[in-house]
Amino acid sequence: MPRNLPRQQSDLLICFAVKEEAKFFKPVETGEFEVLITGMGRRNASESIRAALPIVQPTLVLTCGFAGGLNPKYPLGTVLFDEDFDAGLSGELTDLGCISGKFHCAKRVAVTAEEKNDLWNSTEADAVEMESSVIRTICREFKIPSATVRVILDDAHLDLPLDFNALMTSEDKIDYAKLLWAVMTSPHKIPSLVDFQRQTVLASQKLASVLHDVLKARLC
Repeated sequence: MPRNLPRQQSDLLICFAVKEEAKFFKPVETGEFEVLITGMGRRNASESIRAALPIVQPTLVLTCGFAGGLNPKYPLGTVLFDEDFDAGLSGELTDLGCISGKFHCAKRVAVTAEEKNDLWNSTEADAVEMESSVIRTICREFKIPSATVRVILDDAHLDLPLDFNALMTSEDKIDYAKLLWAVMTSPHKIPSLVDFQRQTVLASQKLASVLHDVLKARLC
């Protein structure tokens, strides 16, 4: 059974893969909702959403977080979305400057600009992530409308500072011992890691701002 499951019913369930994506999502006076941290990857997302839906019984599910850019025209901080026809969010999201886009749900982190370019050419997707397709497929099984709302963390031109795939455990979690070792053995990458952390903060703040405004609009 996944940990940290929601404990009560709510009309809205908002999913993030990791806590860092939800760090600045602390809206006030935006109505009732439940947050689910699913964990990274398809397996964790599947287990978490299947466990959460019977508890929360939402009428709408959002799968949110970071995405890697595949379309070169979308820079860091661009918020892309894709929704079911009956989710009813496109108007609010478009008004907030978000862009309707296509997502590719991958089994591994796209690390290099070359890898992202290959994915863009093969999938014609605007961004890549690792959970949303699974979550939304399961929502359709439960006949619950859903939408993907994701912010570009690393654009199509950017190589990630580390190969995060090599730092994963068998449960698709970051192995912090491996991360520490990778940093210790490659100290020249520390400036890039610091820059990447700054990008993470900026992207999380932008996503939180959009979600906050969307929830406020739903109350009007």
